Amino acid sequence: MCVCVNLSGLMIIHKVLSFIGGQEEPTPGVSGDVLEIKAFDMWVGEVSELLKFLRPLHEGTLVFVASFDDPATKLNDEARRLFEELGSTAAKELSFRDSWVFVGAKGIENKSPFEQRMKNSKSSNKYEGWPESLEMDGCIPLRAPLET
Repeated sequence: MCVCVNLSGLMIIHKVLSFIGGQEEPTPGVSGDVLEIKAFDMWVGEVSELLKFLRPLHEGTLVFVASFDDPATKLNDEARRLFEELGSTAAKELSFRDSWVFVGAKGIENKSPFEQRMKNSKSSNKYEGWPESLEMDGCIPLRAPLET
């Protein structure tokens, strides 16, 4: 059994980083449905709102990320570390106007295979001032429920 996703279906058309959290495994009272959809403005917003979202995530929670315009300006070391704990290898290097898509999980033991980053570079940007958009799809295997 797996969760199948197509992040190109998330039409992010504003200057925010968006997250969707869902459960990777069944837990009491949770059916695997979307738990929350949030948007965080990392250009003029406050990173504290993002941290309030990331800090309390429970073991096995999936986080889906798609960025547009600027995912990095307000990211601090703690936010980058929290994304690394979810399996990101790109969060520590995210820069102004990079494109980034990522699926991670709280408690992941290795890096997530579901991550892409397109660096903002004047010499290679597809659009004036912006890198090419990213698309990602795939199936995420579900973990077996923990024995009690």
